[in-house]
Amino acid sequence: MQLHISPSLRHVTVVTGKGLREFIKVKVGSRKFSYQMMFYSLLFFTFLLRFVFVLSTVDSIDGEPSPCSSLACLGKRLKPKLLGRRVDSGNVPQAMFQVLEQPLSEQELKGRSDIPQTLQDFMSEVKRSKSDAREFAQKLKEMVTLMEQRTRTAKIQEYLYRHVASSSIPKQLHCLALKLANEHSINAAARLQLPEAELVPTLVDNNYFHFVLASDNILAASVVAKSLVQNSLRPHKIVLHIITDRKTYFPMQAWFSLHPLSPAIIEVKALHHFDWLSKGKVPVLEAMEKDQRVRSQFRGGSSVIVANNNENPVVVAAKLQALSPKYNSLMNHIRIHLPELFPSLNKVVFLDDDIVIQTDLSPLWDIDMNGKVNGAVETCRGEDKYVMSKKFKSYLNFSNPTISRNFDPEECAWAYGMNVFDLEAWRRTNISSTYYHWLDENLKSDLSLWQLGTLPPGLIAFHGHVQTIDPFWHMLGLGYQETTSFADAESAAVVHFNGRAKPWLDIAFSHLRPLWAKYLDPSDRFIKSCRIRAS
Repeated sequence: MQLHISPSLRHVTVVTGKGLREFIKVKVGSRKFSYQMMFYSLLFFTFLLRFVFVLSTVDSIDGEPSPCSSLACLGKRLKPKLLGRRVDSGNVPQAMFQVLEQPLSEQELKGRSDIPQTLQDFMSEVKRSKSDAREFAQKLKEMVTLMEQRTRTAKIQEYLYRHVASSSIPKQLHCLALKLANEHSINAAARLQLPEAELVPTLVDNNYFHFVLASDNILAASVVAKSLVQNSLRPHKIVLHIITDRKTYFPMQAWFSLHPLSPAIIEVKALHHFDWLSKGKVPVLEAMEKDQRVRSQFRGGSSVIVANNNENPVVVAAKLQALSPKYNSLMNHIRIHLPELFPSLNKVVFLDDDIVIQTDLSPLWDIDMNGKVNGAVETCRGEDKYVMSKKFKSYLNFSNPTISRNFDPEECAWAYGMNVFDLEAWRRTNISSTYYHWLDENLKSDLSLWQLGTLPPGLIAFHGHVQTIDPFWHMLGLGYQETTSFADAESAAVVHFNGRAKPWLDIAFSHLRPLWAKYLDPSDRFIKSCRIRAS
């Protein structure tokens, strides 16, 4: 605010700021005192006093301890408020930052009972003690650090329990296998040849749609098979090749003998039925045995993994998952042998046993593979930033020079679980030998090239041989995160329960499990007697 009085005292002008050029203009006729001049003077000073009163009142309400005795003091106090900020001689934010940046060890908090347990306790203590900025920051840091430690411990316990739950065989599945094995021994109908003799030629006929499922889980295999056939527009053209292990072969044969899916054609074979697949002929078998020995020496078991206080819980979860028995099973590596398993076939679609098919998959045979071997969905692009953000660096250890010299960490990864394999193109490559080579390299490096599973060596072996397909065909992540809505999952061609929360386990996500459970028949005598719930 500016006050201008002319030298002759004939004009008095009040300018409040840039926005209002002239607030009051008083023209004085002469230097003699007049009633008109007195009126305007009173009007001006009345306005000025009211303005000062309002500012001082706001200052008092704001809690300032000392009143201003001059307009200059009032201006200094008013300026930061008008600009939306306050000026503090102690520089409060910097003082707080200095305290918050100082490291706080777990031992400093151990056994202390004076740390607030809740936000309400914290606020009550701050108000009671009238802490300064440093004390406030220190108490806040101690409370947040304590909460972080408890949250981390709870998270790791959750991951450990999930690891135990997902690694063990539920009694319902064990019951189903035993009852079917018994049925196979006493019931001739459970020992039917699959497929029937007159349908055997279709097993090598490339005019059919050939699907391959490798599993030792009878219940899971039954859902995959049923969802595949029920959603097919041409079920009479489907041939499903089921590969299992020796112990599961008879129960698996009994199930599909007693639960035919005609007109689709089902074949059930065990690994020992393939003569060439024997120890000494396939390097991966020896690698699996070495892998078990290396794990026992290098990993130290789940107790050692959980005891590491420095690692992120997500990393701990990944290491626990690496201990899953399935990673030591040839069933999980069988897909690398597809050209040898089916020497007469040109193209197959490989299916994991934790998927559900929700539409006709025959259009997959019309995809132009452009000479590539593996048709797969990329996992580095998509709305779900948690699931669809996987690149090579998500699976391979790029701190190891062997990996960093050969691969790009930013290269997009792709998904196993529903893959179109051009076996003709595959036979013209060295994919299988590359896979074996990198398995050996990982074993030689004490499992330091990657953490878990068959996908990392698969990313390496199929490098340069992948044809990306539309994400509609394969939705992932339903077994390790629950943010996917039921409606979104229902709209995908294939949903994949990859992760620990398998749909046949109690730890499955309840809103997603119906996608899988709808293909169970609760009235089936085996399902009912083993108390397998459909919901």
